[in-house]
Amino acid sequence: MKFNIEQIFTWQNLMNIIDILIVWYIIYRLIMLVRGTKAVQLVKGISLIIIVRIIAGLLHLHTLTYFVDQILSWSVIGIIVIFQPEIRRGLEHLGRSPIFGGTTMTEKQAAEKMIGELDKAIQYMSKRRIGALITIQQNTGLEDYIETGIPIDADITGELLINIFIPNTPLHDGAVIIRNNRIAVAAAYLPLSDNSMIPKKLGTRHRAAVGISEVTDAITIVVSEETGGVTITRNSQFMLDLTREEYLKYLNAQLVPKEEEEKPKWYQRIVNHVWNWGSNKNEKVF
Repeated sequence: MKFNIEQIFTWQNLMNIIDILIVWYIIYRLIMLVRGTKAVQLVKGISLIIIVRIIAGLLHLHTLTYFVDQILSWSVIGIIVIFQPEIRRGLEHLGRSPIFGGTTMTEKQAAEKMIGELDKAIQYMSKRRIGALITIQQNTGLEDYIETGIPIDADITGELLINIFIPNTPLHDGAVIIRNNRIAVAAAYLPLSDNSMIPKKLGTRHRAAVGISEVTDAITIVVSEETGGVTITRNSQFMLDLTREEYLKYLNAQLVPKEEEEKPKWYQRIVNHVWNWGSNKNEKVF
């Protein structure tokens, strides 16, 4: 049998590869979307049902196969209902993304404004030794922890953050969770870490900050009420007693989108402006 390499590099094979890559990317984004939320357990349950269906088919268990098929046939509607928060969050993220890639200036400005308000609150609370715990959602959803807090859904301002953490007020205990550049909730409960490497002098706020960093990729800021020191945790690591310059440098590196080396072409600016129309009334076209 003669092997012809031209049979491999065909247009149809190229389309098949692109098709597979697109499906792989969609599955990857869906996994990243539900990671760290209660939806993970639901995905495990659905996977178990699919495995049961495969085994029942191989063993010719017709009654069980029919029963599982009925469950799977109605599962599409069930998935839409159950995963409604994740689907909504994904569509909102897609709607904010520019069509031609890159990062819009509005996202950069929003991140810089958020860091400025955080800095204002941190400086005020650190000097007066007011304890604070602020978690900033990244790629991993924090729905399970947001549900434990008191809804705020407000713009981020230093004054609001300071007021939340003033001692002996209803919201000062627990964590503030920031999602999509807004204060989602206050007084939320975060998981406490049992890591033996955490110094004994650190209290519950620091253990909660390390705990959330062990199960999500969120950035958490802690202001110690004993020393006024500022600590940041992420990905199971904590940076203790940071100076103002150090935490601002870290927050800017992690939260502020990088500017593109080349400015968008004129047609890219027009299409992205049309795409983002209505999301920001103050945005300029050029």
